[in-house]
Amino acid sequence: MTYVLHYAPDNASLIVRLALDHLGLAYRTALVDRACAAQTKPAYRTLNPNGLIPVLETPHGPLFETGAILLWLADTYGGLGPAPDAPERGDFLKWLFFVSNTIHPALRMLFYPEKYIAADHADALRHGLQQQLHTSFDTLNKVAASQPQWLNAAQPTALDFYIAGVARWPALYPDKQDRSWFTLSNYPALHRLCAHLETLPCTQALQRAEGLGDTPFTAPSYPNPPEGSAT
Repeated sequence: MTYVLHYAPDNASLIVRLALDHLGLAYRTALVDRACAAQTKPAYRTLNPNGLIPVLETPHGPLFETGAILLWLADTYGGLGPAPDAPERGDFLKWLFFVSNTIHPALRMLFYPEKYIAADHADALRHGLQQQLHTSFDTLNKVAASQPQWLNAAQPTALDFYIAGVARWPALYPDKQDRSWFTLSNYPALHRLCAHLETLPCTQALQRAEGLGDTPFTAPSYPNPPEGSAT
């Protein structure tokens, strides 16, 4: 089967696109047009009732949640992390879920605070989230610096791809607010991880498909996609 990746440029779907291309899997894309909030419409909610991007259509039905899709691909095809019976599997999973359950939701709240709190408390929420994210990135940087086989190694894993995505967005979004709190070079092991990913064919394919520029992770610029919009 050719998989179908429901995506929007510079959304979490880019992480799944990296994994699909790295594995060499056949897939086609279906644009979720955020300019008209297509992710909230009934047609898309039949695939993902939560109205979030991405969705990956598979022979077993649609999958959503970025971490779940990555883990399913890893277990189905291998090559994206330790096998289920590998001794290092537990360590890999706990940090994959740390990114999925802690960093990614914190970024969503940072970008869209009005969905979570009253407007007059938004600044306090942003400040707290920035502090939390700095601690989280610093923790992840220390793990990457230890260079386990399943992170920041010669062969990228699903965790590497996920980290690259969450390290890209705080350098760009929200576009009308101060983003000086985040600098990737403050986390040198994560910077090396992202620089390595930028040399891979899957990243080059992503750059072309979504107009992400020459350094999409280490020095990101706003996307100039051939279709759709990031927000």
